[in-house]
Amino acid sequence: MSDTARSSDWNPGAYARFHDLRLRPGLDLLNAVGRMGAGDVVDLGCGNGALGEALAARAAGRSVIGVDASPAMLTKARQSKGYTTLQQADIRDWHPRSTPGMIFSNAALHWVGNHEQLLPRLARILGKGGTLAVQMPHQNKSPSHRVWLSLAEELYPDRVEKMGTPGVMAPVKYEELLAPMGQFRLWETEYFQRLGAEEGSHPVRRFTESTYARPILEALNAEEKADMISRYEEVMHAAYPVRKDGSVLFPFRRMFFTLTV
Repeated sequence: MSDTARSSDWNPGAYARFHDLRLRPGLDLLNAVGRMGAGDVVDLGCGNGALGEALAARAAGRSVIGVDASPAMLTKARQSKGYTTLQQADIRDWHPRSTPGMIFSNAALHWVGNHEQLLPRLARILGKGGTLAVQMPHQNKSPSHRVWLSLAEELYPDRVEKMGTPGVMAPVKYEELLAPMGQFRLWETEYFQRLGAEEGSHPVRRFTESTYARPILEALNAEEKADMISRYEEVMHAAYPVRKDGSVLFPFRRMFFTLTV
């Protein structure tokens, strides 16, 4: 959950409101890892440490290193019993102190960008038999994400470039980039998430505002933010109808890949 492009820090409490829904893809990624090398396990973009204990259980005695750029998230991650050590670092500049057996990154690398250079560099850091395991949201073309950006482009075109919304490449680009480097697997999963009722707001807005929409909303003053949210929620009620109990069934697509070198 490392957002290295933003000047203000993450809000661990806002992020954790949907803990179980955000944790599930990370566990699915970990379960898909067939093997890892002899070195440390690195949780790259570890965020609040939600996967620390699961990684430690899988590490079989290897050290588990959590890496994130956010001081607030690392403070929360220190409460996890899974990490041997935690490091504050920008993913773009991070280098391990010893050769890792697995670099695991759940819902973080889409914030970093420049994947054509980043991912091969991470793969080359691994020791023989090591695995790079990555999960990223692949939701940007869906209304939940697209509408935030389209509204920003319509209302504040002079500020859109500075907002730094996250993104990923087309799946085929990852296959072309990484398959020549080892044993590569790529897949997508669409999670149908039931979001509970939110008083005075659409549940999808609450889910996205602390992640994808965060850099957009941070660039606005209070009046602009209120207008943006009002317009966004109007579209969300059409795109994701609210049930009688106030809940929403929210499909959310995520991309996964593993590379064993």
